[in-house]
Amino acid sequence: MTAIPALPRTLGFAGLLPQAACLVAVWFGGPEWRWTALAIAWAYASLIFTFLGGMWWGLAAAPSNGRVSDWVWVAAVAPSLIALATFLPWIVGQEWPGPSLLLLGILITGSVVVDGRLRSVTPAWWMRLRLPLSLGLGTLTIAIAVTALVSQR
Repeated sequence: MTAIPALPRTLGFAGLLPQAACLVAVWFGGPEWRWTALAIAWAYASLIFTFLGGMWWGLAAAPSNGRVSDWVWVAAVAPSLIALATFLPWIVGQEWPGPSLLLLGILITGSVVVDGRLRSVTPAWWMRLRLPLSLGLGTLTIAIAVTALVSQR
């Protein structure tokens, strides 16, 4: 961890705090907090997943990275489209946000695969930061989703 520059490390781990707070609110906040915490958790997971796509786009577009494979461009756009799609169940009155949170949690956890494939165009410390952040946020999001899904039954 010390090989990771202090600012990205600090800001990266601070980025886990909103989702951790939502999990605490869902578990202990009482019914008046539950819906708000679930909606915020979904919004935050969607924003961060979209942010990851933006990072991948930036890496693909960086002049110093030459020509990257076409799959990177697709991978960079997919998170925004998927995040938007996870909002659709709410719009049409289907079960939300539990299933959407679960999907986002799984995809955020799996985002390390894309990060790993981009290793050749990232700093040496990249995966040492991306791995705990993606696994951390993905796990928090999945825990919130499971709580929402179990309590809806």
